[in-house]
Amino acid sequence: MSLDIDPSELSSRPRWRHLLLLALMLALLLFPLQRLAEQYYRGELAQQNSQTLDLYVANLLGILKRYEVLPQTLGDLPALRHVLEDKRNPNHVDEANRLLSRMRELTGADAIYLMAPDGETLAASNWASADSFVGRNFSFRPYFQDAVAGRLGRFFGLGTTSSKRGYYFAAPVREGASVIGELVVKVDLDHTETLWGNTPEQLVVTDSYGVVILTSRPEWRFRATRPLSEQERREIQSIQPYPTLDPQPIDLIERAWLTQERHLDEMGWTVSIKAPITLIERPVNTVLLVGTAVLLVLILLIGLTMLRRRHYLERIAHDAQARRELEHRVAERTRDLERLNARLKDEVLEREHAQQELFRAQDELVQAGKLSALGTMSASISHELNQPLAAIRSYADNAVVLLDHKRADDARGNLQQISEITGRMASIIAHLRAFARRDRHAPESVALQPALEDALALLAKRRRGLDVELIRDLPDAPLWVQAGETRLRQVLGNLLANALDALTEKAVPRKLWLSTEEAADSVTLLIRDNGPGFTEDALARAIEPFFTTKTSAQGLGLGLAICDTLTRALGGELHFANHEQGGALIRLRLCRSAPGVVPHAPEDPSN
Repeated sequence: MSLDIDPSELSSRPRWRHLLLLALMLALLLFPLQRLAEQYYRGELAQQNSQTLDLYVANLLGILKRYEVLPQTLGDLPALRHVLEDKRNPNHVDEANRLLSRMRELTGADAIYLMAPDGETLAASNWASADSFVGRNFSFRPYFQDAVAGRLGRFFGLGTTSSKRGYYFAAPVREGASVIGELVVKVDLDHTETLWGNTPEQLVVTDSYGVVILTSRPEWRFRATRPLSEQERREIQSIQPYPTLDPQPIDLIERAWLTQERHLDEMGWTVSIKAPITLIERPVNTVLLVGTAVLLVLILLIGLTMLRRRHYLERIAHDAQARRELEHRVAERTRDLERLNARLKDEVLEREHAQQELFRAQDELVQAGKLSALGTMSASISHELNQPLAAIRSYADNAVVLLDHKRADDARGNLQQISEITGRMASIIAHLRAFARRDRHAPESVALQPALEDALALLAKRRRGLDVELIRDLPDAPLWVQAGETRLRQVLGNLLANALDALTEKAVPRKLWLSTEEAADSVTLLIRDNGPGFTEDALARAIEPFFTTKTSAQGLGLGLAICDTLTRALGGELHFANHEQGGALIRLRLCRSAPGVVPHAPEDPSN
């Protein structure tokens, strides 16, 4: 495809009038940009000030709430009631003064004082200072009038004696239904202004008259934010909350500030935070400056584009020639791709053949895994039957000796034990076969002590042959756990046999401790020996199948792995550690179960 270009078009000049019109249209975009910037920064400032205002209000309310219940609590103290009953007794007055002084130090209040029903101050925490409240009458204060009426009085004002601002809580002191006095707590709020710090935003707290009582700007303090009515002026002159009886209006231009307010209805206050509009104007002006710069750059780029238009059109002709050359190269590349596609088809056929070989290899690996699992199970059965076979051999040898000594009854007992052990071997084989099928046996209640005695009986001859001292700390009452009869004896037998194996490497004395720990939902058996203990490698790989520290003739390394598997199948847990006094410590935790029927413990095969 070719493109014909008119030479007259290449020589035309840029249309500067269009460029000026475009610049005027872009300049009109600065007005909505200014409005959007103002809305954005106003919202950001409002959100930030709202969070700051909430924090200050929470802090102010926290300070006031801390002292709100104090006058009601202190009013019941006997020392204060004694003064109200006999205000002329100097001992009672002195005791009350000292008590209020201690209470002020403990609570951090500015002043605490006790008033008679007529408004006379009988005792005060500042009784020893020059501006003591004792003897002064504050019946003109609103908090006194509320307390006399039986209500909790609240009032903010300037102290007529101390000339310090404070918030007053007053509570009536009652004797039955009568009010016999008033207890007043004054809270100093001066430090709440210092928490604000030196920031452009200003804090303003106004009372119900609209007069500023707390502010971060001292020249606004005790000035009115709105015109006061004659009734409000008379009330101010009556209760004297400010240093002036005629608060002057505040010199404040509202449109120069962004104001947010919170109303505290309980106190009748309004807490405001005022941010100067200049905080918004500065970033808005910055945005306008950046927008103007971007506009100028955009106009320059458009002009440059118009100037380069001729060069662009000239390049089109050269590009047409380049496209023809490119089409030729594409045709050659297409032929190369066709040859490459043929090669890929051959590789796909080769990979399909390799995949079939992989499937055959996978089938062989599955067969090898089955043979490995069969070998592992055979080793497990051999390991689990070695101990019962050893016990049968011991019982049979004892029976021969007993028959030689004509002790037929004792020999009959040994033969009975052999019969029970063969039954247990059949149960072990059945359990392993069920385990191989992933069979889920229902749990049953098993007594821990008889199962433990049974396992000890199987290993009694070996234990005495090693001269191992057995130390038991087991309760007399049966401990019932959730397990299977055969599986529990299988686990206990393996754990005790491992403990005896560890003691063979130690010189006399050899000791084995058995104890239990009980919890609401579990029972833990502790098996401890004074052997060499576990190595770090043994602790890390204790339950790994075929891992053992013994020779191949001594064991296959399956005992602890089988114990861990059986324990977890019972819902329990097996933990291995070294005792702080030496030797190994095994903790077997099993779930507690409801009591069942206690089986009889087997006889000791050494008898």
